[in-house]
This record gives sequence, C-alpha cells and structure tokens, in this order.
Amino acid sequence: MTFSGSTDHVVEPGEMRRVMGHFASGVTIVTGFEDGSPVGFACQSFTSVSLEPPLVLFCPANTSTTWPRIQASGSFSVNVLAHDQLDLCKQFATSGGEKFAGLDWSPTSWGPSLRGVLATVHCDIEQVHPAGDHDVVIGRVRELVTHREDGPLLFFKGQFGLGD
Repeated sequence: MTFSGSTDHVVEPGEMRRVMGHFASGVTIVTGFEDGSPVGFACQSFTSVSLEPPLVLFCPANTSTTWPRIQASGSFSVNVLAHDQLDLCKQFATSGGEKFAGLDWSPTSWGPSLRGVLATVHCDIEQVHPAGDHDVVIGRVRELVTHREDGPLLFFKGQFGLGD
C-alpha cells in the first residue's frame, strides 16, 4: 500500500536526525555467531512488534559489516543495556576489533548473552525488509531472560544518558 502526500518538501538527513533525536530510545547490543565465533553491534532501533506471535524488530544500517554475518546464521540475541554500560556500548559501536575481548558472556542457541545487561531477547530471523539505508529485521522471540532490575541506557538528542 502506498500513500501520497505533499511532495514539495524534501526532508534532509540532518533535519531527520535532529527532529527524531527528540525521541529517546533504549540501547541494545545485537549478537550472533559466525562459524562459532561471537559477533555483535550496538543498536538503538529496537522495539517489540507483536505479542501473538511474539515478534521484535531492529534496524541495522546497510553499511554494517556485522549484520550480514549474523543474518547468515538465521538467529540473533538482543542484549538490553543498563545505564551503567556506556563503555560496553562504545566497545560494540566501532567497526572491527575484538569486541568480545575481556567480556563475560554465555553462548546460547541464538547468540551471545552478555553478562550484566538488563535483559536478553533470543530470536530466530522471521523476515528482513530493505528500507532505505537500513534493513528492518523481524525476529520471532524464542526465549526471554531478565538479568537484573535497573535503569536503561538511553540515547537522546545525540547523547547517552537520562534524557536531560
């Protein structure tokens, strides 16, 4: 289904980033395995989609070199970060390097579960849809784990913190 609207204004990427930055989002690390080795990346575009069936989504950039490696496995885990895990986020937000070096994590059937996160959502890949400069990945939730009760790491107006 396609909707038409006013076409006289082109939204520039900078304007999109600035305005959408007013919407606070949680921060996650999406993990998986490639040939038995752990891989992962930081992701702030994650949300619940459906309760029945249990579905979630996240949106990796087309420029991601890690997402295709996870996609090939057919499954993933989403690790929800706590307010005190900014360093962990930064470790996974960069390209290359050994992101799992020095980390405590547990293997699962879907992807690595990182120690100390708020929760982990384990999924099989249900659908992948191209959407502009990102993919929309729909995951069927297979297992949910709450690790601790604490405040989340938030991203708001281009910064991490509590949304001040």
